[in-house]
Amino acid sequence: CKTCHWGKDHRDWEAYDISIHGTVYQVNKTDPNNFDFSKKLSDADYVGPTCQYCHMRGGHHNVQRLSTVYTSMGMSNADRGAPLWSEKRDTWVSVCDDCHSPRFARENLQAMDEACKDAGIKYTETFKIAENLQLDGMSEPMPKDLAPDWSGQHIWS
Repeated sequence: CKTCHWGKDHRDWEAYDISIHGTVYQVNKTDPNNFDFSKKLSDADYVGPTCQYCHMRGGHHNVQRLSTVYTSMGMSNADRGAPLWSEKRDTWVSVCDDCHSPRFARENLQAMDEACKDAGIKYTETFKIAENLQLDGMSEPMPKDLAPDWSGQHIWS
């Protein structure tokens, strides 16, 4: 999954990797007693879920079928009570309750809702600041030597 699902434009791998599930995977991935990748996913008994365990149930590469609604920052304001999202959320909880209680899964989903709402507010505030800088004629608000991103390029140039 990491081959395609990581990087600046969508940080799926990074989000998994720093999660408790990703940490369990990183610590145990080389031990065939914990992760036996020679077995089919349906026959495996992993110590923690991989991307495939949660998103590719039944061998399907239709990750949207078993995903939450957190596809982009713009989704932070989605009506999570709408029928489409309600069905997705129930399915999501049913995947989590393989290992956790449904209550635990629903509480974590609610916590993610709140975090997304807060992040959406910060995201909007940040873009408003950048817009105001542009309107004030500051198209280069950060000196080039102070604002390189991971690739060595300059964020505002």
